Amino acid sequence: MRVFVTGSTGFIGSCLVRELIDAGHRVIGLTRSDTGAATLTRAGAEVLRGDVNDLDRVRSAAAAADGVIHAAFNHDFTRLKEYCEEDRKVIEALGQALAGSDRPLVVTSGTGVARRSKTGALALESDDHVTSAEAPRAATEEAADALIDKGGRVMVMRLPQVHDTRRFGRINLHIQLARQNGRVGYVGEGQNRLAAVHVSDSAHLFRLVLEKGKAGARYHAVAEEGVAMRDIAEVIGTKLKLPVESIPPERVPDYFGVLAGLAGVDMGASGAATRRALAWSPMGPDLLTDLRSMEDGVPS
Repeated sequence: MRVFVTGSTGFIGSCLVRELIDAGHRVIGLTRSDTGAATLTRAGAEVLRGDVNDLDRVRSAAAAADGVIHAAFNHDFTRLKEYCEEDRKVIEALGQALAGSDRPLVVTSGTGVARRSKTGALALESDDHVTSAEAPRAATEEAADALIDKGGRVMVMRLPQVHDTRRFGRINLHIQLARQNGRVGYVGEGQNRLAAVHVSDSAHLFRLVLEKGKAGARYHAVAEEGVAMRDIAEVIGTKLKLPVESIPPERVPDYFGVLAGLAGVDMGASGAATRRALAWSPMGPDLLTDLRSMEDGVPS
């Protein structure tokens, strides 16, 4: 299959390109930089120079592909709503290029946008998403819904915290805050959880969804259903040689800044239905193991 991949030189994308090529697919990777182009060439991928927000270029590349994985996203929390609305437009453009065909489009969302069926429950693949008015990131799934309603073969890949020994998703920001504040904080008793997956396992699941995914389905790339924030904080504290402490509610905004609204939220999620549907068996190291082996200089 000739696969067009956005975000092809990013954290997940770099691993995904190798996964696809090793499985016999031809990859066209989008990149803006000379460094990215060189990386793709070394991996054996075809290079398409451009920006993901150049909708005409993205639309043209998708039209020439047998399938598309949209893995690009800007995770800058300070401009989150703006970047989420840009993502909506990119998905619309990809959908236009694939309209009227059975060619697959895999779009990337997060387990955090799932509307849990009950308080304290794990987010399930069957859970609908919140609205973009409630959480800007849901714009991605709203865009996917619009294409699914028109008959597009669109699948949504919901990611938890994706990690190796260099990057940890949102947890990189917690590490940054710990260094800035001279201590590692968690909210209350620290029992709220983050779901997680190793980057190699997420790349493998992206390929399975592309090859075997069911139109309109949501898949959860969840290897660990929930790692307690206190456990995460204690490992970070040991690694950085910093004290670990509970942050009381009135001090949460001061310590966590742009993360204040998320710091105490429970974000456990299940991937059980995904494992059954696609015979996905994650094998990578768990989150705390990678944190204990954190490379110097993290976050990058």
